[in-house]
Amino acid sequence: MKAIVLAAGYATRLYPLTKTVAKPLLPVGGRPMIDYLLDRIQEVDEVDAVHVVTNHKFADSFLRWAETHEATGIPIDVHDDGTTSEDDRLGAIGDIRFVIEQAGLEGDDLLVVAGDNLFDYSVADYVRWWRGKGEASAVALYDVGDFELVKKYSAVELDGDDRLVGFVEKPEHPETTLVATATYLFHRAHVPLVERYLEEGNSPDQPGRFVAWLVPRAPVHGYRFEGEWRDIGDAEQLLEADNRLRERGGLPLRDSYSLV
Repeated sequence: MKAIVLAAGYATRLYPLTKTVAKPLLPVGGRPMIDYLLDRIQEVDEVDAVHVVTNHKFADSFLRWAETHEATGIPIDVHDDGTTSEDDRLGAIGDIRFVIEQAGLEGDDLLVVAGDNLFDYSVADYVRWWRGKGEASAVALYDVGDFELVKKYSAVELDGDDRLVGFVEKPEHPETTLVATATYLFHRAHVPLVERYLEEGNSPDQPGRFVAWLVPRAPVHGYRFEGEWRDIGDAEQLLEADNRLRERGGLPLRDSYSLV
């Protein structure tokens, strides 16, 4: 199994912070955000390489970050997708295809994680659960408990075996508070379908769009997790995540976010 961390966005909602620092490299609780993801990925014994895909603007920054983690024992490859702005970016699904092609991952199971998601559940438990589903892909699900909040995410509908039978991106009238989060497991049999999805002219952005397309074509199951999950989209969410992790680490809380 290979892990792909999606880190090629420009995070314009966090400007001016992200004009000079990639969002996954912003410190929260005294560590770069991506460090927490790497901790979770390393729990999975099956993962034998981590592929971080970023843009040309921040490629050097991620290369320097990867060098500081060489002693972790798991290879980290950084892929520069060559884009330089919002205008020419490949989109998350386009970046997944880019890494699959660049690293030759067509025959691998893939763990795909957005670089701006923070959570505390065990990815190793998630993978073990998924293995029991046979030739299927999966998405991690979280109950946000608020119908208005669901409108910002992807609402899902499950059958009795936790298989997705419905998937709606940013629903106008959600009927559930269960949402898809950006941690996916793609079975090796489904990985080639990323290319087919894009060849059909579908949107290259937002991984959930590929999952929605995949649901009627292949088994996709939903893994429900509890605990904390944070999708760092704006300055308020960033400060909240920073203070939560600072509290856990015994650091003083802050009234405003700072890089130092």
